[in-house]
Amino acid sequence: MFRYYAWLAARSLRRSPALTALMVLAIGLGIGASITTLTVLRVLSGDPLPEKSARIFLPLIEPRSMDDYRAGDPPSEHMTYPDAMNLLRAGRAKYQAVSTGGAVVVQPPDSTVEPFMADVRFTSADFFPMFETPFAQGSGWSADDDEARARVIVISQSLNDKLFGGADDSVGRTLRLRGNDFRVVGVLDHWRPTPHFYDLIVGNYSETDEIFVPIDTGLDLEFGRRGTMNCWDDATDPVRSPNCAWMQLWIELDSPAQRAEYEAFLVNYSDEQRALGRFERPTNVRLYALPEWLEFKRVVPSDVRLQVWLAFGFLAVCLINTVGLMLAKFLRRAGEIGVRRAIGASRRQVFSQFLVEAGAVGIVGALLGVGFALLGLWAVRQQPGDYASLAHLDPTMLGTTVLLALLSSLVAGLLPAWHACDVPPALQLKSD
Repeated sequence: MFRYYAWLAARSLRRSPALTALMVLAIGLGIGASITTLTVLRVLSGDPLPEKSARIFLPLIEPRSMDDYRAGDPPSEHMTYPDAMNLLRAGRAKYQAVSTGGAVVVQPPDSTVEPFMADVRFTSADFFPMFETPFAQGSGWSADDDEARARVIVISQSLNDKLFGGADDSVGRTLRLRGNDFRVVGVLDHWRPTPHFYDLIVGNYSETDEIFVPIDTGLDLEFGRRGTMNCWDDATDPVRSPNCAWMQLWIELDSPAQRAEYEAFLVNYSDEQRALGRFERPTNVRLYALPEWLEFKRVVPSDVRLQVWLAFGFLAVCLINTVGLMLAKFLRRAGEIGVRRAIGASRRQVFSQFLVEAGAVGIVGALLGVGFALLGLWAVRQQPGDYASLAHLDPTMLGTTVLLALLSSLVAGLLPAWHACDVPPALQLKSD
């Protein structure tokens, strides 16, 4: 029976090409706009560590002076070097890693290639296991390397391609950074957490750093750093000063109980530093889980959510227009419906026939909607935003497009199909 209804639908759609084109265009435009904005929202609001984001935390304490103090203000979003290293070495979490960004001059092994600047991440050994970074070769360095200020580095796959032609034996090679030789211990596979949660200063959706260096090694060699540095009072050595906040500490905790224990540890640490005369402000600590931190920083712009609602509003308008077009089309066939009813077709059969026809409009509209969505996402990728290159229609969103178009057309077809099956056959036969 379905094949017969499909044949009738195809015949009906071919019989009114202009009306069919209008219905398909309305569905396609609404679906294309909705899926474009929904895909962008999905990119912007993604979970950077889907398997463990709820176990990754950012501790914050308040080391600043009383200058400009206001009760109720959140604590500093960065830590001083002494505080970050104290908490790191306390080892109270499963994993803990300090992190900050910078840039360094890379001197390629091929002397014919000009030196260039590369993004560098100053961090500690637990960064790699905590964030489960994928390695194409080798691994990260050890805690002993951190303590020894070893000259070891991890590089990205893109930098490996650029410097070593994508060689699969890059571990153990030497790379010269700002006149200093470093030994490559690992090559990351493609890794681009979205959003770029561990450094929102450089961009919420920026590419992953190209080089990873032990924190003290990079500081000793005075590699360039970037990002926010908030200083107060006198700071003769801003980088390692207790009066300059510029680093972040990320930790991993496995349970709510461990979270409560770590929060208590932060309170005790702050109280201890105040007793030593360092901290002046009242105790003010936070322990943000990764999703909470992204929400606090409002990583997803509110206007993007507004655009999604507007797009779905446009889809609703398109569906209302489609309802009107289908109603006009179906009721023009009242005579045909009356004959079918007179020779024995039930209301249910007539209703099913017209729903199949509405579904056919939805399928064709889905194909057109995919085209509009691809065009819309291409336009997004031409924008200068750091997330633009991520705007692609993946298989999940492709399936969503088809499903949404089909459901939309079926919903739009319910009222016209109901009116069609309610046509009195006797009156139609008499009028014919």
